Amino acid sequence: MKVPLKVCFIALIAVILYISGCSKNNSESSGISKKGKPEEMNYNIVEAKALKVNEIQGIGFPGNDDSLYIATNTGLKMYKDGKWYQSTTNLHNYTGFQAVETGFVASGHPQKGTGLKNPLGLVKSENKGKTLETIAFYGKLSFRFMAASYADKTINVLNEEPAGDTGQGVYYSEDNGASWKKSAFKGFSADSLGMLAVSPNNGNIVAMSTRSGVYYSRDYGNTMKPITSPIMVTALVFSGDSILYSSVEDKNIFLKTVNPLTAVQANITIPFLDYDNPITYLAVNPKNIKQIAFADYHNDVYISNDRGKTWTVILMGGKKVPE
Repeated sequence: MKVPLKVCFIALIAVILYISGCSKNNSESSGISKKGKPEEMNYNIVEAKALKVNEIQGIGFPGNDDSLYIATNTGLKMYKDGKWYQSTTNLHNYTGFQAVETGFVASGHPQKGTGLKNPLGLVKSENKGKTLETIAFYGKLSFRFMAASYADKTINVLNEEPAGDTGQGVYYSEDNGASWKKSAFKGFSADSLGMLAVSPNNGNIVAMSTRSGVYYSRDYGNTMKPITSPIMVTALVFSGDSILYSSVEDKNIFLKTVNPLTAVQANITIPFLDYDNPITYLAVNPKNIKQIAFADYHNDVYISNDRGKTWTVILMGGKKVPE
């Protein structure tokens, strides 16, 4: 990597993490844990009569449900058919949330009293958050930026703090977290690191948002190349063979698609957002790529079922929008 990691992470915290509204919880820092299952708690998903979200830390469409999931510092919130739902327990501070075909993968910190180690490392759930199975780094590390391929076995993490054999940088696993390698990032010249995204079906294809545009790789991040102009990119996600991303340009917020192979781009119209309220998270439903959603810095959430032709605001300032 041509740019010193120290410079990258200073820029990451000052620019990308600032607008993402991330939690500042501390984490322990030592080796990789073995797999295991934390103790199951009583768990129900109920309609949220009142809802107030203080921190959105990820969104996605898990393949084992028909809801849009919102990962927060107080557990999961789900939106389906015009109604909001939430869990009664397991109100974990989820970070790095990634929806996958069988459920979701996440990191973060556990709700007090659950008996889970802090931090969570990498965990996954295939039953809507009722139980968590540890993948790696359990009780050792927490990740604010990570990516998991929807149908592949690839997971990527951006590690900010050295821990045991794991130093700073981007690491990837081709086997659901059993083993890890560090991405070489050859050709990467941006001065910041940001959000990661992985192709839904090809885990070797990776993209990253930076304040110098979108960088793209076809070999797990070992070689990287820019595929957009050097603009501030705050969020991105794969959408089929293209990448959906949001940028801040000339004090305007944009939502665009780019084909990594041809560099052909297209704009998607979105509701007006102030330039100090950038898009922080994007989601595309792999079972229906016309369904997309985004969250912004002010904890608003918008959803579209027609690829951005029309939008519905479902959360405003972290609160439910009246039906």
